[in-house]
Amino acid sequence: MNANTQADFGKLVLRITLGVLVLLHGIAKLRGGVGPIGEMLTAHGLPAALAYGALVGEVLGPLMLIAGFYARIGALLVVVNMLFAIFLAHLGQLGMLNEQGGWQLELQGMFLGTAVALALLGPGRYSVNGR
Repeated sequence: MNANTQADFGKLVLRITLGVLVLLHGIAKLRGGVGPIGEMLTAHGLPAALAYGALVGEVLGPLMLIAGFYARIGALLVVVNMLFAIFLAHLGQLGMLNEQGGWQLELQGMFLGTAVALALLGPGRYSVNGR
């Protein structure tokens, strides 16, 4: 396997992994609703209607990543979603460690970092857009 093929395959693995893992959170919100997110937004002085943005960042963005259809935009949707999640729900945990010594926000940090990397790298050859 040549270097370009390996890089494209690596991008595919990143896209599918991030897409599926974030999509599972979106499916939970589709089933349970975005009411609790709306309450968090209102508590921070923001309109509750912004809660539907969570569906964009956790359903539409991941589906775009999985398919590789405008995956850079899909990755940016996940980035914005993760920034909102960190600042609305997890800001108090920003400097904390868990019982195993890891960062309390390592899942959110990994989702955010992977989405930023995919936004910069693009989807690779194995995608709907093929770039």
